[in-house]
Amino acid sequence: MNILTFDIETVPDADAGRRLYQLVDLSDEDVARVMFMKRREETGESEFLRHHLHRVVAISAVLRSGEGLKVWSLGDVGSSEDDLIRRFFDGIERYTPTLVSWNGSGFDLPVLHYRALKHGIAAPRYWETGADDQSFRWNNYLSRYHERHTDLMDVLSGYQPRATAKLDDVALMLGFPGKMGHDGSEVWDKFRAGRFTEIRDYCETDVLNTYLVYLRFEMMRGNLDEKQHERELVMVRDTLKTSGKPHLIQFLAAWSSCPT
Repeated sequence: MNILTFDIETVPDADAGRRLYQLVDLSDEDVARVMFMKRREETGESEFLRHHLHRVVAISAVLRSGEGLKVWSLGDVGSSEDDLIRRFFDGIERYTPTLVSWNGSGFDLPVLHYRALKHGIAAPRYWETGADDQSFRWNNYLSRYHERHTDLMDVLSGYQPRATAKLDDVALMLGFPGKMGHDGSEVWDKFRAGRFTEIRDYCETDVLNTYLVYLRFEMMRGNLDEKQHERELVMVRDTLKTSGKPHLIQFLAAWSSCPT
C-alpha cells in the first residue's frame, strides 16, 4: 500500500482579490492588505482568508511505499501553482495512495479543490465515489468517515470541533520536533521576500511531523506492533540522515534531542 502524507502552504490570491474588490491599480502586497482587512471585518478578529482566496505555493509529501520512504516537495521553486496541483492529483491518479493529513479535510483539500477548479485540472480518481469503481463506494477520498483520506486531526478529535488540537502541540507531546520555532503565518512574508526554498523546507518538516503522528496512530489502532513501529521510525531516521538536506538533518537532530 502507498501512504502519501501531505501538506500545503499558501499565500493570498492577489489576482482574485483584485477582481473581487476592484483593486486594479494596487500591488499584490496592497491587495493582500485589503483582503486581510475585509476578512477581519467579516470575522471580527481573524484575518485568515476563505479557502478560495488562497494560492498554493508549496505541496510537500512523505511517501511510504514498497520501495521505501521519500520526503520531498512537488515540482521545484519555480513551479507554477498549476504545475504543483497537477502533480499532486496525477500522483493520486497513478498510485491511488491512502492520503494522510492534519486538518486536510478542513483546509488543504478544499483549497486544492478550488485551485484545481481554477486551473481546469482533471482528477477522476480522486473524485471517484463508486460509479466506475465499486471499491470506492465504501472507501473514497471525499467521505469524512472513510480511510482513503485519513485526516488525523479530525479522527483523533472524534470529529468534535471542540476537541481538535494543533499539530505542533501533538507532535511535541509525543516527543517529535514540532515546528521548531517556525509558523505558517510567516509564509506570506517569506514569499514576498522571495524565500521560496525556505517555504518548501518548512512544509517538509510539517509533513514529517504529521507522518510521525500517523505512525503512532497506526500502532494505537493495531496496524503496527511495537517492533514494526520502531522499524518504521528507523526508516525515517535513516532517510533524514542520508538526505543531504540541512533542514531534514536539523529536524533529525531536534528529534534526537527531544525528551521521550
